Amino acid sequence: NGIIHCDVVEGLFCTETFTQFIDSLLKNMQPYPAPKSVIVMDNCKIHKHPDIQSMIEAR
Repeated sequence: NGIIHCDVVEGLFCTETFTQFIDSLLKNMQPYPAPKSVIVMDNCKIHKHPDIQSMIEAR
């Protein structure tokens, strides 16, 4: 339980970097409602990118 994926990035954090992070995170996740099945994000613009939403929903 707790953190299932972590990454440290020096410099700018762009959509491509975040997409790679989400891809790595999803490899450690389970289908809902199993443990490790929920991603919580705030209202940050990068979190709303259509590619991110598609990746998560496709999983």
